Amino acid sequence: MAGCEAALFLAERGIDVELYEMKPGHYSPAHKSPDFCELVCSNSLKASRLSSAAGLMKHEMRMLGSHLLPVADTCAVPAGGALAVDRKLFSGRMTDLVLREPRIKVVREKITDIDESRITVIAAGPLLDSELAETLGKFTDGFLSFYDAAAPIVTRDSVDMDKLHAANRYGRGGEDYLNSFMNKEQYERFIDELVHARRAELHEHDKDQKVYEGCMPIEKLAERGPDAARFGPMKPVGLKDPATGHRPWAAVQLRKENEEGTMFNIVGFQTNLAFPEQKRVFGMLPGLENAEFVRYGVMHRNSFVDSPKVLSRDQSLVGHPNVYVAGQLTGFEGYMESALSGLIAARSIYSRLMGREFEYPPIYTMTGAMLRYIHTENKDFQPMGANMGLLPDIGKRIRDKQERYEAYAERAVKYMEEYIEKEDSHENSH
Repeated sequence: MAGCEAALFLAERGIDVELYEMKPGHYSPAHKSPDFCELVCSNSLKASRLSSAAGLMKHEMRMLGSHLLPVADTCAVPAGGALAVDRKLFSGRMTDLVLREPRIKVVREKITDIDESRITVIAAGPLLDSELAETLGKFTDGFLSFYDAAAPIVTRDSVDMDKLHAANRYGRGGEDYLNSFMNKEQYERFIDELVHARRAELHEHDKDQKVYEGCMPIEKLAERGPDAARFGPMKPVGLKDPATGHRPWAAVQLRKENEEGTMFNIVGFQTNLAFPEQKRVFGMLPGLENAEFVRYGVMHRNSFVDSPKVLSRDQSLVGHPNVYVAGQLTGFEGYMESALSGLIAARSIYSRLMGREFEYPPIYTMTGAMLRYIHTENKDFQPMGANMGLLPDIGKRIRDKQERYEAYAERAVKYMEEYIEKEDSHENSH
């Protein structure tokens, strides 16, 4: 999806493109069709309403010149407030659109090496072929992950701050963590539900997971014994419950996920639980009863580069200015996020070809906020999908979530309109 968006955007502006696709000669473990833009999981492209993160992102993509979304509209099937498509029809029409474009030459061939003398976009997806992965690993000095073990992330606005306590262990440093304290009864009830919760079904290519001890799913750790989690990520040492003046029986720490502190990571809670079970079971933690999850915990094969370390702001690799990365390889998690990344890479390349520096969309847009996320240094960088928690605070307290999101969306559209107007003036001047 990222590659098609990039190719179509550039071709429309008079740039000749060679688009390499290894199918049908070679397939990843998840793909079956020779067509482009094959949806292998859900056929939903998520919510359409502007006041949702996914809807706002798609609105911005349309403004930025997406070719994928107009095609998706023609393939839509009833899905309530979401944009869902007939996946076979969608993939077929996207393939036809690419093949009909005279400036795009499609080459059905597997790529293993990158020619740095040519501007190249790597948009191979999270299941990229092993030989290309080896090449990309060399280009990124080894900062390439092949396994995604990520803990859930919740928004600060949705947690109950009256039940959480800001503190570091042993009082060291500032108050960088929010802590959820549990007594013995709460802890034992939580562990029982955790152990018996429904797990997510794994694809065949995910079933041979070799999990490092430090990435152990919290539910697998809990199965080792009633106190296993209490001596792991839920250890209470170095903390004091102000309500009792004593160390709690167990503690769960929430760590800032971004500089503004609008999102928090549930530390050590990487998991294979089904998404509804994560919301139910982790909602048992004091203070997280009504938590809004902007990302659920996942554990699956998912290749991505450590973008803050290896990607320049124009989406090219540091030290390799002709090699760009797009799609889920950058840490943009999701179908439409991947397509958006391809669109941004194409805009960056087009700016370069026009002899000017590429400018990000403002951070108040969903696009700009996501770009800032993948370029912000993070101790444990993990992919992220579009969510309202990425956007800078609105500057005023709006208690109603729907009204707050509407305000975010209104601000984002205004900034994106100004950005597009400025970009169009640059383009018209050439």
